[in-house]
Amino acid sequence: MRMSLLHLSINADTPEEVANFLAHIMGGVAMPFPPFPDCWIAFAERDDGTAIEVYPTTHVLKPGPEQVACEIEERDAKPTFAHVALCAKLNQSEIISSADELGWRARICNRGPFECVEVWLENRLLVELLDDEMQRDYRNGMTVANWAAMFGLDQRS
Repeated sequence: MRMSLLHLSINADTPEEVANFLAHIMGGVAMPFPPFPDCWIAFAERDDGTAIEVYPTTHVLKPGPEQVACEIEERDAKPTFAHVALCAKLNQSEIISSADELGWRARICNRGPFECVEVWLENRLLVELLDDEMQRDYRNGMTVANWAAMFGLDQRS
């Protein structure tokens, strides 16, 4: 069985706008996320469950009595170290143009074994977007052997 990301959640000041952007990039659709108020979900084109949930920055997930619960707290939307790399259905110029339309920082960056389009959602949250060519380079370059060689590390199982 091949390991793959099924879904992740992020926060945003404008969840609907961010979800629509992500759905556009992934070739899918964005829809409301009714389990929690004011939340959205962006589905990938494959329609296989691959998705990104987008919560308002005021929402936090906490353990509930039986399952996860959503609470609303006043919070500042600060930059974070967490980020994600996603496969994009669009090419580099289309990604940058889509980000530019929303006033978000976007640029092509070299990460060593691959390039990506670095997009800062709401100029705060990093997503690395890879078009078809970038995805090939990523998969060829981001191997255990290449990583170990690049940084002079021992390969461990």
